Amino acid sequence: MADIDGTWDCVSQSPMGEQKSVLTLATAPDGSVTGRNQAAMGGADVTDGRVDGDQLRFRMEVRVPFPITMDCAASIEGDAMTGSITVGAFGSFPMHAKRRG
Repeated sequence: MADIDGTWDCVSQSPMGEQKSVLTLATAPDGSVTGRNQAAMGGADVTDGRVDGDQLRFRMEVRVPFPITMDCAASIEGDAMTGSITVGAFGSFPMHAKRRG
């Protein structure tokens, strides 16, 4: 199981342009993941999180600028994360993150 615990500086390329956020993650021994993502427009809790090997999946229920579910999937390699975020009718867009030292 990849070590994902900690604080990550994230950048996603959304339909609204580049979005920066700070993602904090913690894993439990069973591979479940919890955390929170905080961005300029607000924050969202990480739900349904799971890490399996170097693969991470989780959801966030965003309320601003409107309610929507974001499904996130990423690969972890050391202190780097790359993946995508799927946002309903808006489709998928890329994201990457770097763990804070």
